[in-house]
Amino acid sequence: MHSLERLIIRTEVIQRREEGCDVADIQPRVEVALADEASDDAIFEALYDELDALEPDPVFPYTEPSELEAVRALRPDGPRRIEVNLTDDEMRNRIHGAWLGRAAGCSLGKPVEGWPKKRIDRYLASVGALPLDNYIPYSEDVIATHLRSSTRDNIEYMARDDDMDYPILGLLALESKGAEFTPRNVANVWLSRMPFHLLYTAENSAYRNFVNRRWPPESATWRNPYREWIGAQIRADIFGYVTPGWPEKAAEFAFRDASISHVKNGIYGEMFVGAMLAAAFVSSDISAIIEMGLSEIPANCRLAEAVRDVLAWSRMSTDWEDVWDRIQESYGHYHGVHTINNAALVVMGLVFGADDYENGIVTTVRGGCDTDCNGATVGSILGARFGARDLPDKWIGVLSDRLMSSVRDCNDNRISELAERTHHIAMQIIAPADEEQEVAAELVPEVMTGALPGTWGFDVPWGKHILRINEDLSGEIESVAHGEISRIHDVLVDGNEVHFTFGVEKGSSEVEVVFDGRISSDRIAGECTSGGAEFPASGARE
Repeated sequence: MHSLERLIIRTEVIQRREEGCDVADIQPRVEVALADEASDDAIFEALYDELDALEPDPVFPYTEPSELEAVRALRPDGPRRIEVNLTDDEMRNRIHGAWLGRAAGCSLGKPVEGWPKKRIDRYLASVGALPLDNYIPYSEDVIATHLRSSTRDNIEYMARDDDMDYPILGLLALESKGAEFTPRNVANVWLSRMPFHLLYTAENSAYRNFVNRRWPPESATWRNPYREWIGAQIRADIFGYVTPGWPEKAAEFAFRDASISHVKNGIYGEMFVGAMLAAAFVSSDISAIIEMGLSEIPANCRLAEAVRDVLAWSRMSTDWEDVWDRIQESYGHYHGVHTINNAALVVMGLVFGADDYENGIVTTVRGGCDTDCNGATVGSILGARFGARDLPDKWIGVLSDRLMSSVRDCNDNRISELAERTHHIAMQIIAPADEEQEVAAELVPEVMTGALPGTWGFDVPWGKHILRINEDLSGEIESVAHGEISRIHDVLVDGNEVHFTFGVEKGSSEVEVVFDGRISSDRIAGECTSGGAEFPASGARE
């Protein structure tokens, strides 16, 4: 059996080169090792570690950090928050429009996912559907049978797609933890709600890392050569939906989500889209919406450069295909599911669909690459801009208010119900400033420096325990009733947030439990997760 490193090392070489590292020395050695079928797997592990250790060349012209405060220090000026002058009914309409717009755009792009533009247009011409003004027709000789449910005259609902699973997962995290959700909370939701085999590229790598106890942010980097691909960008939507008029908060939420699986431009893609969605609730000017998205990511990163290029090219030509040619020429070297080239296509679709939802999603999907992702993102932003009542019925009516999903316990959803749940969370998050500060004072207790080391009484569903934590954050947990002692490990402390893992004796075996909570003065409280179930846990310093 080949090692994991052997399977992904070529992609890692490309990733390191794109990040600005000099791979001229190591790439030939990687190729020699790959050509030798007898190469020991240890060789690939050593080569991969060597790739991991590379740093961007000092002459690399971009500055691309992966920490929130560093990102914020490098972003342009922008309106961090804008007053929302929408009635409650109109807010509901906009959020509903965003969900519907995303579903329709995703369904439009789903049958041709990964196709290049030339192949898409050739197929559309062959079935008499060019220019495209509706969903893509089905031909059993060209389009896979399982995609038929997303083609013209065959759509009865939004078919299951990871692009639609992610906003549900994000909604679940927000409903569980509110505005204080953490990257670890998101990881826990994935583990308890999503099948591993239905996550792809960076998300699949991150999930594998969770299972192997590599938690955020390490889960984004360890043996994950897809960490700047599109996966995080397609997870942004829910965070924009719940922060209307607040691009900064949308970007912050998006950062927390993205950091479990992505770095650098992979993170920026989600922050950019989240901020644009928040802006779409308060501005009808697409250029302004895009600029507000740019204002939340580093000014001197590759993604920002690509977005600025597309805006400039769009001002020079009224023909989207001219702009597409320029995108292909400048950014076509990226993988078909990379963040940067796909974000460029999203911006193109937004510009040319600024006043026309249909033109936006059609232009974007005809651009090729990750068509379902890009159609979904453009559809989402335009849906938030226009609202459900102003979206064309031929695009949203066929969905029958149904969205199928692989998220556990959320397999068959009413889109209108998801929108209503989203509205409920949004109203909590965008509470007036004085109310928000009151709530924050209650929910975010004072951080007690050095409070974690010591001995704590700890009540969990399996009875009373004694938690002992040393200065070096090693420690143990002891059952009061039975005297069993287990070592705690994977201890993480971030401000007053605390995470650790321990074992509980159950029959003849030990069950792993993950604690995720907060310290307030001499109190500790949170949840224990085991086997996909969550239970409350709390205690006090002794």
